[in-house]
Amino acid sequence: MSREEEGVPSGTSAGDVRREAMSELPLSTEGSTVPSSPSPEEGGSAPPAQQLRQVLASMGAPETLAEPVTEALGPQAAALLTEDPWQLLTLGSVTVEQADYCAHRLLGPSPSPDDPRRLRAIVRCALSRAAREGHTVLEEHHLSTTVRDLGGASPRQALEEALQQQDVVPIEVVEDTDEEGEEEPPDPTRYYALADLGQAEQELGTGVARLAYTSEPIMDSATAAETAAATAERFGMELAGETTAAVVTAALRGVCVLAHGAGASRGVSHALACCADVAAESGTGIAVAAPTAQSAQALNAQLDSEGVSGVRAVPLPQLLECSSPGVFERGPEHPLEAGLVVVTSAMALDTRHAAALVRACGDGTHLVLLADPDQAPSAGPGQVVRDLLASGTVASATVPSDPAPDPITAMAELVAAGEWGEVPAPHREVAVVPASSGEEAAHRVLQLLTDSIPRALGIPAEETQIVTATRGGEAGADALNAACKSRFNPGAGRVDGLDSGDRVRFTTDGPGHAAGDVGYVRALDDDGATVDLANGTVATGVDRGKLRLGWAVTVAAAHGGHWPAAIAVFDPRASGSRPQVYTAATRALRHLSVVHASGPELTRAVRDNVTLSRHTCLMWILRGA
Repeated sequence: MSREEEGVPSGTSAGDVRREAMSELPLSTEGSTVPSSPSPEEGGSAPPAQQLRQVLASMGAPETLAEPVTEALGPQAAALLTEDPWQLLTLGSVTVEQADYCAHRLLGPSPSPDDPRRLRAIVRCALSRAAREGHTVLEEHHLSTTVRDLGGASPRQALEEALQQQDVVPIEVVEDTDEEGEEEPPDPTRYYALADLGQAEQELGTGVARLAYTSEPIMDSATAAETAAATAERFGMELAGETTAAVVTAALRGVCVLAHGAGASRGVSHALACCADVAAESGTGIAVAAPTAQSAQALNAQLDSEGVSGVRAVPLPQLLECSSPGVFERGPEHPLEAGLVVVTSAMALDTRHAAALVRACGDGTHLVLLADPDQAPSAGPGQVVRDLLASGTVASATVPSDPAPDPITAMAELVAAGEWGEVPAPHREVAVVPASSGEEAAHRVLQLLTDSIPRALGIPAEETQIVTATRGGEAGADALNAACKSRFNPGAGRVDGLDSGDRVRFTTDGPGHAAGDVGYVRALDDDGATVDLANGTVATGVDRGKLRLGWAVTVAAAHGGHWPAAIAVFDPRASGSRPQVYTAATRALRHLSVVHASGPELTRAVRDNVTLSRHTCLMWILRGA
């Protein structure tokens, strides 16, 4: 089909750009007739899915976008796209040039580069991209530059349009200054956030302040220390003084962060046992949550190994009674009954989940976050624990590590100190496997998964998780998932790309499951998928669009999960950072293999790439609350 037949204006460089850009998508451009998009009157009787396919065809976009568009825009997606075709930019895979192409096909040559719909969409696109990289906000100048780079010739007008439609929210903060004796405070710095994300961050800040201001001590410090000592005697535990201090902090303060390192599993168990007795003795009750089914199962197994009874962890979405992605039944109208709420592996908490957690805590509730600050920040936007600590507005204490670390802990501590090397592993707890290329790295991973680890250590492939630095590349999550499916459960993916027996990862929370959970598909039918989870529960009626193959997951997706064995993979394209390597290493409970084809770059990354910085406003919100 010629450019004229496609409805693309000829003779302009912009048209060439649009046509070339859209060639990157598998556009539906066959035939000489472009279906017209349904008007509200014409399309009202057609099913929503059919209406959306018609609109996508009118835009020259592939039908494969129908599912992600529906997920992003909801059941009214067809009407929304007809009114504003730049809503396609809601999808991270669509570029501005591609959206422009689709808009011109749908609307003709009339849309201007300064069309308010286009400008608003570019602002949303810039902030959405930032959110996918973990940022909750962008500073005004930074955002303006990004909007201009994306094709918004008038960033100021674009921001005004986005603000007018309440697509974004402004956040002004007065940042600290080192200048002493200044008579006037510095001018505020203005940030912008996607409306829901900015509101969540502000609600999180004010909610933390609410809990801090409304709480009363559950016990006085002496009684809490005595209770901890009695708990230690009852369970035969040798309680460290730091652990007692952490328990006292949790009893006294409304919000606290209990920081720990890689080797603190025993200390965490001891602290939880003591906190449970403090809650029982005071009559407040306790609730303990972990980010995923895997992490809850691992924590409960650790508690069992220590002989601790009376306290059990549940996945966080279960505690908050998640009814659908982003929707939780627990909140101000139906708060948690427990007066002491503890969340473990709290570095996995992103801004939205943390805000939902705080909303579910009634006035006076004590909130305790157990977290390893050396880990990478959450998969979702925000750096909640780091901002809480940096704000200086919440209490903090330390849970000690075991003085005799096992080899996996020793490797993690080495990375935390900025070093990369091998550690003594007399029982093959840790193996470092160099590779000369991404292809060889992938081959080594399959060898470890299917033969070496099961044969030498007795850990089956079902209990081993591949953790990769990236999705792409020969040794990325996508390629390794394809290889694992071919090896373990070959099939054509007849139902939305999946077959019964596939190992899958959940991308969102829902009833009975958490984002990041990994399980096996038991059945696929019209009502959705049935998935067996690691903790023995079964998730039913799962939206198949929320599942991805899960033999291999990225470090971000693995956050909050723990498995008996983990294979961390770093291909030549991604040497990683210190927090990323550390987080990958700490996913393993009994065995860790590190396969890397990045040569000396991995050593440099661990030594030099110390932090993963994110743009957030939570620290300033807390200080101003």
